[in-house]
Amino acid sequence: MDVFKAIKTRRSIRKFDSSKEITDQQIEKLLEAARWAPSAGNLQSRFFVVTRNETLKHKLMKAALNQEEVAQAPLVIISCADPEQSASKYGTRGRELYAIQDATIATQNIWLAATAMGLGAVWVGAFNEKKVAKLLDLPSIMRPIAILPIGYPAESPPPPARRSISKIHKKL
Repeated sequence: MDVFKAIKTRRSIRKFDSSKEITDQQIEKLLEAARWAPSAGNLQSRFFVVTRNETLKHKLMKAALNQEEVAQAPLVIISCADPEQSASKYGTRGRELYAIQDATIATQNIWLAATAMGLGAVWVGAFNEKKVAKLLDLPSIMRPIAILPIGYPAESPPPPARRSISKIHKKL
């Protein structure tokens, strides 16, 4: 799929077709998209937890303010930032910003790749970070940034309204 088509057709999918599984090869492609995302200083200060485990997905749902799509999706990828990796070169700004940006842009790559592969996803950012980190047994230096439930869409939301280009930029 053309990148502009993926950008324009990507939607927040919260309902998934439970009869269709995601293959290991598809997961590999999603992680490959994440791996090739740009990062500050090419430090690649991000890490991903991938799960199909029903018990874990249900616990993650609870930590994510009971957002049911977390438990219902056949696959969940949790994007994590490694602030200390980024801080090793960029100090405080790396720790507080660049590591989060690195994880965020990689997550967007996963989402666009999922769209191009005929999968749907939704960005879940509302969650208890400490609970999620504990559930995933993350090292204390890692921060979960986003939970991405992924599966075959069982819904087709219409495109959302967007502000005009003239409203989102300034020419100098």
